[in-house]
Amino acid sequence: MTKIDLNSDLGEAFGPWRMGDDKAILDVVTSANIACGGHAGDPATMVETLALASERGVVAGAHPGFADREGFGRRLIPLSIREVEQLVATQTGALMGAAALAGARVRYIKPHGALANWAADERPVADAIIRATRAVSPELAILAISGTELEHAARVAGMTVFSEIFADRGYLSTGRLVPRTLPGAMIHDPAEAASRLIGYLSSGLMPTVDGVPIPLDAHSICVHGDSPGALAMAVHVRRELQKAGIEVGPFLQPTQENK
Repeated sequence: MTKIDLNSDLGEAFGPWRMGDDKAILDVVTSANIACGGHAGDPATMVETLALASERGVVAGAHPGFADREGFGRRLIPLSIREVEQLVATQTGALMGAAALAGARVRYIKPHGALANWAADERPVADAIIRATRAVSPELAILAISGTELEHAARVAGMTVFSEIFADRGYLSTGRLVPRTLPGAMIHDPAEAASRLIGYLSSGLMPTVDGVPIPLDAHSICVHGDSPGALAMAVHVRRELQKAGIEVGPFLQPTQENK
């Protein structure tokens, strides 16, 4: 592989509470998954983050999650399928409204946290996210965890879908991420993360904590913006990818609003 996108989950501040260094990370990544007011974010943060992304030519996507600020969207909320549709549609619509004010454009949807993990395993949940996305705008693409039900559902629906892997998360032999409560869930060493990614990009095989490496597709690499040392991780990963001859660029062509 000679080209890969680098994305990060951003816009996760709320009122006076700040999360991460979005300005600095937006100088490194090529796509930004922006919180929509569910697990994090507020109107001012959404508009500001979208404007910053647009100024830098970073492609913006919606990052809807469970309305659970206390749990940062990482706890499973047992919604009905209809409620999942409503959550995704309204949060994405809110970000698109903020984009209109910011002079930006929302190009794709990437579910957050527990919602993304739920959609990874449960096809009805994945289908609900696809229906909500198409209802809001058929032009929106899907960014899905590689090898999941969401990825498959988007393809069956004929949507534009891109697959992602994670720079700073461990993998199980099932293709799922190691739960954050277990050892090996997080990779904190930028050198280790970069080495693993370069090995994956040359072989197509992702190391796992409980078995042999597994094949995964990837158009994008996620570096979590809320992790300690997130900026150092993003900078190091990008530099090492480029040193290995891998171009870092967005999976979607930036529009006029993103330039």
